[in-house]
Parts: sequence; C-alpha cells; structure tokens
Amino acid sequence: MKDKDQIKILLVDDDPDIVEFMSYNLKKETYTVFVAENGIEAIKKAKKHLPDLIILDVMMPEMDGMQVCEALRNDKTTAGILICFLTARAEDFSQIAGFNAGADDYVTKPIRPAVFLKKIEALLRRTDNILMPEEKHFSCDSLNIDFKAHSVTVNEKQVLMAKKEFLLLKLLVSSPGKVFSRDEIYSYVWGDDIIVGDRTIDVHIRKLREKIGDKYILTLKGIGYKFNSN
Repeated sequence: MKDKDQIKILLVDDDPDIVEFMSYNLKKETYTVFVAENGIEAIKKAKKHLPDLIILDVMMPEMDGMQVCEALRNDKTTAGILICFLTARAEDFSQIAGFNAGADDYVTKPIRPAVFLKKIEALLRRTDNILMPEEKHFSCDSLNIDFKAHSVTVNEKQVLMAKKEFLLLKLLVSSPGKVFSRDEIYSYVWGDDIIVGDRTIDVHIRKLREKIGDKYILTLKGIGYKFNSN
C-alpha cells in the first residue's frame, strides 16, 4: 500500500461538523484530505484530484450520494476510484442501494474514530493486496481484461467498473473453473476485518453479469461462484 501521506481522500458531506471531525482524524494519520460540501462540488474535485478514496454522504440536498456515485462510475476518469458511503444506522435500505449505485463499502453514523480509521486502512490495503494473476492480460471469447490498466472490454467496447467489481472479477478469472466460496470472496475482496452485509456479493455478481454477460459467472447454489471459460 502507498504511504499514508501519498494517499488522497475526498470527504463529501453537507454537515461541516462531520467533515471537520473526519478531516481532523484522517489528517492526524497523514492522509491528504480534500473536502466537498455537495455532490456537484464532489464530482468536480474528484475529476481534478483523482483521489484514492471518496467518503461520500448518502443524504445531501440537490444531488444525493447515490447520484454522485453513479455519475462517477459512468465517467472513465473516475470509474475506478474507491467509494465508501456514510449512512445513518436507520438507513439500512441504502446499503444495498449503495452497492447497486457502485459503492465499494459503507461506514455507519455515528462515527467512532478508531473503527472509522481501521476500516479506511483495511479498505485501502485490501485493494492493493488482492490476488494478482501472473499474466497481465486475460481473454475469453469477447471478454478482455488488462489487469495493470484496470481495463475491461466486451466485444471491443470498454466496460466501466467499480473497484470492488473489478477485484471480484479478477479473483474469479485468476483460476477459471475453480469454485470460490462466499467466505473466500469476502476475504479476498473485502478483507476479514471489514464487515459487509449478506447481500453484498449477490449485488456485485449481478452487476458483473449485467456488464460482461451471464455466461461467464456460474452460481453453485449453497457453495459459491466460478468463472466459466467454456
């Protein structure tokens, strides 16, 4: 993982107290921090600074976090940035909706500094330590993956993916035909010290199938998932 002082984090929240609180704790860890108070400003700063991670509040006026996330995922310059939603405990509905919008993870309010920082560090670390195939490229029929460039094409058309979607696909194609259990996928993609909901994998698998086609990823009910290269 990069040194912390080389990692750029964009905080997006319309509550100045929360922004100040998070910013203070992140800067103490020597992260480089940028701040935006609304969705429109967030998109502009994301394109300008290309942060490693965006911490994005769900509930904001004018343009909410879901809309911001979708906009960033649909722009090739920002599609691969890690996005972590901030949600209130009562907003359980937003967790699955957030993954549908392209979020990589979420943090619940109220925020506890130690838990918050540990989760951010684990999220960044897991992104760097994901299983990496020895080959730089992978091809199967119309599907082509460039691991180094974080690029996926289907029928020679580029497919934009959230970072966790790409990491999940990378894991599955690292060993075509091998069945990966849900626990293995959680461990490789999200890390053992990150807690995500039971539906998280289902949402990411569904989104991958929408983007690359149904035939490549097979479900073995009650066991896990595998990449089908036949």
